[in-house]
Amino acid sequence: MAQRQRIDQQPGFVLHTHPYRETSLIVELFSRDHGRLPLLAKGARRPMSPMRGVLMAYQPLLVDWSGGGEVKTLVRAEWSGGQPLLSGRGLLCGYYVNELLIKLLAREDPHAALFDDYAKLLRALPDARRPEPLLRAFELNLLEQLGYGVPLTHEADSGDPVRAAVCYRYIIERGPTPLADGDTHGDDIAICGQSLLDMAAGRFEDARTLHESKALLRHLLGHQLGGQTLHARRMFKELQTL
Repeated sequence: MAQRQRIDQQPGFVLHTHPYRETSLIVELFSRDHGRLPLLAKGARRPMSPMRGVLMAYQPLLVDWSGGGEVKTLVRAEWSGGQPLLSGRGLLCGYYVNELLIKLLAREDPHAALFDDYAKLLRALPDARRPEPLLRAFELNLLEQLGYGVPLTHEADSGDPVRAAVCYRYIIERGPTPLADGDTHGDDIAICGQSLLDMAAGRFEDARTLHESKALLRHLLGHQLGGQTLHARRMFKELQTL
């Protein structure tokens, strides 16, 4: 039998909710010290439930739960300090990031540094004129903190430092390899050395770096997702079409 536990005042964010039976919710929570886990919020859909207006995505919460099974029972949730609600492109970005976390984070696998990065991203999105650099930095941090190494500063075969003026083929699980004149990169991503160095330094303002880093990170994330579809990307495309 799983050991019962009681956790109080744990910082967390709601990643997703879905109805359970007539009046309850299953809440996918991203907590700072216990990772991603599902919680049963009994009666949370009732009009007078104290949790009805609290279990909102993108808002910092303090959460209590108990139980010993795979799905714990949510005991209490309260806001831990308001921040602006996401809207427009920021809301779409938040939806995308939450979907990444749900699909890539193993349950009950703590990632405190990633949690802090996520909280920082949510604070920055409401005022961001260009959210893309924020997303690229978060995607790179996500891959690195989950243990998926992303070599950026040294060539895969020789170990020599990446050269800014050289074009590279980026091979998954190996890294950048110089792309000779006339070569094709096949299914790998072609990226210039300067973009790799900018990524390593956390600089995503340059237009070419932003374009090439998006292609590379999408390629790497797609590999880790193992063919899982990201609904947020479909939503982005549909809105761009409209």
